[in-house]
Amino acid sequence: MNVQQLKLLFELKALQNLQGKKEAPTTSFHDLFRELLTTEMNEETETMRPSLPLMTTQETNAPTYEKDNASLSSNSMQQWINEAATKYDVDPKLIYAVIRHESNFNPQAKSRVGAMGLMQLMPSTARMLGVQDAFDPKQNIEGGTKYLRQLLDRYDGNVALALAAYNAGPGNVDKHGGIPPFRETINYVKKVMQTYYATSRIV
Repeated sequence: MNVQQLKLLFELKALQNLQGKKEAPTTSFHDLFRELLTTEMNEETETMRPSLPLMTTQETNAPTYEKDNASLSSNSMQQWINEAATKYDVDPKLIYAVIRHESNFNPQAKSRVGAMGLMQLMPSTARMLGVQDAFDPKQNIEGGTKYLRQLLDRYDGNVALALAAYNAGPGNVDKHGGIPPFRETINYVKKVMQTYYATSRIV
């Protein structure tokens, strides 16, 4: 276990302690410790939330972006991430980590509840953020980064709480006074932060 994993472990423990005393978290400190001991940093993690399986291209009717199209090149992706990071003052490594675990860099990704594109924006969220085409990689990255900025501001720069709100909604974070006691959300925060801390370069 490295220093970054220990940091994540204690951050999650501290955040769980913020939850109401009447409601016990579903994942204990010892469970998280045991999971981190057995987790390799380079493991192939699930790229989508288990309860939100991806739909096929035929089901989504999403536009098709050819692999050789410039819109999907590494340089373009890195440029869009960097531009959004600069515009909204968000660490580009955090944007990269969110995209990695939300869609695995698939701009056509769509969950069965309707979350769309690289950063899996729900239709109502996309509209609120001014995103006209959530399947357009550049628009999606800008919209998702803008949303991350809003959540970081809401939770005073606390990355773990911002990620929890990105996954479970700010209402649930506010209700529980910290990371909601949902195994899916706890695992999501842990995995994204592991990628965030481990990432030395983007794309």
